[in-house]
Amino acid sequence: MFKFPIPFGTSPLAAFAAAVPAALRLERDGRATTAEPHPLIEFVRLEPAAALARAGVDGEGLELDEVAARLAEHGPNAVAQERRRPFLSEIAHRYFTNPINVLLSVLAVVSWLGDDAMGAVIMLAMVFMAVFLSYFQEARTGRAVERLRSMVSNTATVRRVPAAGDDGVRPPAAKVEVPIEQLVPGDVVHLAAGDMIPADLRLLAAKDLFVNQSALTGESMPVEKFAAADADAAAPLEARNLCFMGSNVVSGSAIGVIVATGACTTFGALAGSMTGARVQTSFDKGVQRFAWLMIRFMAVMVPLVFLVNGVVKGAWLDAFMFAVAVSVGLTPEMLPMIVTINLAKGAMAMAKKDVVVKRLNAIQNFGAIDVLCTDKTGTLTQDKVILERHVDVLGEEDERVLEFAFLNSQYQTGLRNLLDVAVIERLDVDARRRLQEEYTLVDEVPFDFTRRRMSVIVRDRAGRHFLIAKGAVAEMLGICARVHVADGEAVADEARLADARQVARDMNDDGFRVIALGMREIEAKAAYSLADEAGLVLTGFVAFLDPPKDSAADAIRALADNGVAVKVLTGDNDIVTRNVCRQVGLRVDRYLVGPQVEAMSDEQLTVATRDTQVFARLNPAQKVRVIEALHRDGHVVGFMGDGINDGPALRAADVGISVDSAVDIAKEAADIILLEKSLMVLEEGLLEGRKVFGNILKYIKMTASSNFGNMFSVLGASAFLPFLPMAAVQILLNNLLYDFSQTSVATDDVDPEYLARPRQWDMPAITRFVLCIGPVSSLFDYATFALLWFVFKANAPEHAGLFQTGWFVESLLSQTLIVHVIRTGRLPFLQSRASLPLTITGAAICLVGALLPYSPLAAKFGFVALPGLYWLYLAVILVAYMALTQVVKAKLIRRFGLL
Repeated sequence: MFKFPIPFGTSPLAAFAAAVPAALRLERDGRATTAEPHPLIEFVRLEPAAALARAGVDGEGLELDEVAARLAEHGPNAVAQERRRPFLSEIAHRYFTNPINVLLSVLAVVSWLGDDAMGAVIMLAMVFMAVFLSYFQEARTGRAVERLRSMVSNTATVRRVPAAGDDGVRPPAAKVEVPIEQLVPGDVVHLAAGDMIPADLRLLAAKDLFVNQSALTGESMPVEKFAAADADAAAPLEARNLCFMGSNVVSGSAIGVIVATGACTTFGALAGSMTGARVQTSFDKGVQRFAWLMIRFMAVMVPLVFLVNGVVKGAWLDAFMFAVAVSVGLTPEMLPMIVTINLAKGAMAMAKKDVVVKRLNAIQNFGAIDVLCTDKTGTLTQDKVILERHVDVLGEEDERVLEFAFLNSQYQTGLRNLLDVAVIERLDVDARRRLQEEYTLVDEVPFDFTRRRMSVIVRDRAGRHFLIAKGAVAEMLGICARVHVADGEAVADEARLADARQVARDMNDDGFRVIALGMREIEAKAAYSLADEAGLVLTGFVAFLDPPKDSAADAIRALADNGVAVKVLTGDNDIVTRNVCRQVGLRVDRYLVGPQVEAMSDEQLTVATRDTQVFARLNPAQKVRVIEALHRDGHVVGFMGDGINDGPALRAADVGISVDSAVDIAKEAADIILLEKSLMVLEEGLLEGRKVFGNILKYIKMTASSNFGNMFSVLGASAFLPFLPMAAVQILLNNLLYDFSQTSVATDDVDPEYLARPRQWDMPAITRFVLCIGPVSSLFDYATFALLWFVFKANAPEHAGLFQTGWFVESLLSQTLIVHVIRTGRLPFLQSRASLPLTITGAAICLVGALLPYSPLAAKFGFVALPGLYWLYLAVILVAYMALTQVVKAKLIRRFGLL
């Protein structure tokens, strides 16, 4: 009977929960559980034969009928992916989650019922254009992401037993290639260099096996794996005889039995935790807060306008329709469209810099982040091993040490691991050729995990034989009788060995992986054995490192200059991480490790994040906790990672950033994917995001303040005029023309000082701006009212057309021209000029507004020709309005800073 830790009949949910390692399981508060030991630990502590029996496998593999039964029980060996909504569901989601869309739709219905079909059509058109544009833009980048997916292998080599023949004899087990989706618990898998690990498996045999599992654990170096029982492992990821889906074989070969597939693997558990709803980002929350700000303004202004007009004029139906027009006038109906156009333009600009923007909102979030959390391995570092140092026993650089290391790595007959490759690549081609011509291989003593070293015996041109050994420091020092010093050799007494250990320890503390080298001249004989590894001369050490990316230091410096703090969140150890931080110029005053984070309450962790730069030895749940703590402290957080263990953090951040070489899970969870290796594109993304947000905010400030000022003017005028200050259709036309003048705001430049620091939604600042600038607009509206009433005698119902036309033109021109003042913190026209498209659209709308009273359409909208003298007065009003607005704006900036 099959005795797998997750028994038959267990529900998928229970199986999923059972499969997630305790250190990775996420609860409601984001903290890791402290559940009982994981079931896989049972496999870890068994010898290979017992582990195979525990997996319910008799003989050398599963029979085909047993495979079918287990496939039906456990399902395909596939992990959960983020499900994409059907087209109509996605459109509905985008429509109903934006309160501005819902508000505009309600007003469109009211306008339609009020016999204003044109206004209703325009509002609905704006909503649907914004929704569909954002959908198709993200769908296009989604297809680009799909093209980035690359599976190294989609099949696995498995040992299975064919069905018995007609004679009832079962054929022997045979190796077959099967799709990884068809693997089941109990399958015996063969692994070789370059293979992806297709499921979680327990090793049965291994030879020189090194596995890269940095995507799961954050470890920068490949991990040695072996088949023997491991009694010391406290958790599955610490076990040296387990291999996990999502990792890959760097070198060596192995045979293993699958103990978990699909959602029950560690990889699958992490993938499953990322398929739920995403958290609201800074941008999403900002849009909603602005929508409610507008709704609050409307809740006050619209009922007042309705009541004042109804009481003063007695025509309640006209008052109702006018109030509806006022509500439309208060609503920035172009906001969804303007936002989408700006975000799409930003995405296209980033695409030219080899950046794929999967979600449009991420552009603004990118510019708003003030803390960038980044994984170390593969993001700050190159995710490759290089030989960084080759030193003698005193820590001084020694070229002979490198040459001995080369001979050992070059002439071993086993599979070369990454360390051997790094040694060989450290020498130039000429040096390699010289050494290979000078020395030839005689024999070797292979590596094993007991000795933790390997030796080669080489012969020089003079016929002398030399044994050259390399291995772990402790094991190598145990077989060395002498040490190499500057003037020859000396006895390896305790003092000299202590000095050598200190040199190795210092390099370990700097984050290096250290290997010791020893050699001696040895007499020629027919065969060599372990006994010959004695009496060696300790020549020195070689130290390996996963080096930082060339652009990492410049990128971190640029981020700091732009007001973004960088924090490192990694699964690797703190020693290696702090060393990398030093190399990239990131000052580390304080660091925390996973167990310390786990022991903290949410409040304690929130306080700790303020002065902690490095969080090391973190599991995925702890990374999420750190990000949530930063959110609680009011930060907008970006996270950059490329591993499976980074997936939950990528989703928890306001903007998730990954790279094209990342694992599929990380690319799925990310909002932005970098296609080039240089991290300097991060600075460009920040500035692009701030520019996009700056232009969105320009529209919001201009529209909200102008609309509020106009409606404030309407309220006052309604109280004393015997007619409506502007017809409902005129208000809608005024609003429509002004909004079209702003469609090119996405092309505008943004002042450098605005780009200098992160920008977030600031509702109090927006409210303050609207309440200060709006009444300035109203002041000159009232001046226009006085001009029309007293100078041009438009003070009776029969002259309503002149009054309404005069205010329409003044309102439209003042709103359109004031854009040049509000769009910049500088002096308009002289210190900062609008882009050419914005200038042209503004001038065109002003011209249309000025010509409308004289056009054939004038009667349709209730306009009359304006007296020539009116234009002279209007010019004075417009110049005074722009000058006073500049003064008020400058005072707001001096007191509160740039919005």
